[in-house]
Amino acid sequence: MVRCTVGPVTVWQLERWAARGIVHGFTERGGGVSRPPFDSLNFGLHVGDDVELVLENRRRLCQVFGMSASTLVAGEQVHGARVAVVTAADMGRGAARAEEAIPGVDALVTRERGPLLIGFFADCVPVLLVDPETPAVGLVHAGWRGTWQGVAARAVEAMVRAFGTRPQSLEAVLGPSIGPCCYEVGPEVVERFANWAVSPIRARNGRMYLDLWAANRHLLTAAGVPAGNICTAAICTRCRSDRFFSYRAAGGRTGRMAAVIGLSMPAAHGSAAAQSG
Repeated sequence: MVRCTVGPVTVWQLERWAARGIVHGFTERGGGVSRPPFDSLNFGLHVGDDVELVLENRRRLCQVFGMSASTLVAGEQVHGARVAVVTAADMGRGAARAEEAIPGVDALVTRERGPLLIGFFADCVPVLLVDPETPAVGLVHAGWRGTWQGVAARAVEAMVRAFGTRPQSLEAVLGPSIGPCCYEVGPEVVERFANWAVSPIRARNGRMYLDLWAANRHLLTAAGVPAGNICTAAICTRCRSDRFFSYRAAGGRTGRMAAVIGLSMPAAHGSAAAQSG
């Protein structure tokens, strides 16, 4: 992955996706207008930040790709495993008002050009999916509850059903999120994952840690995605809370990064890297 800065906004991208015109990226926390504790590129409308500042941040992000914020589509993000198939008719849902997001879903998939899928993160794992054959894309919000429920696999299954996607052709990226170095969990979480064939629980110095990266890679490979097609940023948001929002590092009150993905329109720019030189 490469780190690209366009104007005030910094995003992380996969070079081969950008070269294909896939609009995508994972943001950092700098370059926005929000004030502490949401400083400064906060995309969450649900965290108590000033709405107009959040909308300006969203406008800045979309400007990186030459797109309008009116094309954004967001899910409610309820820490579940439901998936929505997005069409052009959904553009704008959740773009300016949190209550207008697609209700009850933590994953979005589309094969239409126009919608820009967006999710909001501050330790949970953002998973982006690309089917280069159809083509189609997907976005997954995977915290521990969603991971335990298999939300990443549900997104793959939704693409297979809705678009005829072949899992073996899928490519995936796991973006910046809390790592196994920092994600200490209690007995409730340990028990939930106890029956997994490949345990993502790690014991260290008498404490238990959850490896969300390994867990989501396992879900994707079990759903048919080749291991070699899965890229993990391996950037821990808690370790790097200077660059990324981290719910745990902040003690609960903080902003949200964005992950975005879409099939670009002919006039849109899929590559922030190309723009930043």
